[in-house]
Amino acid sequence: MTTMIEKGIVTPEELLAMPDAVNYELVNGQLVERSMGTLSSWIGGEIHGQLRNFVREHSLGWVFPADQGYQCFADDPMKVRKPDASFVAAARLSAEQMPEGYLSIAPDLAVEVLSPNERALEVEWKVREYLTAGVRLVWIVNPETRMVRVHRADRTVAEAQETEELDGEDVVLGFRTPVQSLFPAKTPARQRTQVDQLASTSSDC
Repeated sequence: MTTMIEKGIVTPEELLAMPDAVNYELVNGQLVERSMGTLSSWIGGEIHGQLRNFVREHSLGWVFPADQGYQCFADDPMKVRKPDASFVAAARLSAEQMPEGYLSIAPDLAVEVLSPNERALEVEWKVREYLTAGVRLVWIVNPETRMVRVHRADRTVAEAQETEELDGEDVVLGFRTPVQSLFPAKTPARQRTQVDQLASTSSDC
């Protein structure tokens, strides 16, 4: 769940200058705190890493981590969103065009990893914002169900289960990865019991 922070009107430039800017997005001039747990952060980092390695190998463009902000929303020119990972094609952004501030163009791919308290309505609204701004592909990653919901520019929706592959389609052309590789490997039952026993012993000390 995102939390609105009452601090008066904040501009994108002021947000960028904040030492803890990575923790906030900006909506209607208000700071919105991003709620990311350890698991959500790890998954976001894993997706970013896989995309970055593939895109770099094939010279497809740029992959950005969770601190990259996008100021590309016509309904709210001051709005800044920060996907957990994102991709911009090389044809749309060169190294010379990279700004010091936030990007004013929409990413081709935006990835959002759900946090435990995130409301479904908040997620749906954010997906709508991305697609309206021109994002071609949105991945909503659910750590609880270990699946990915895929939203496309034509408003079609698909689901990639844990046993299936996630496809970059025509946005990150050629990228395919097992959905299960995006999540931490499940701990075998025997090893899990040993860890629980160690934790219990430590708490008794």
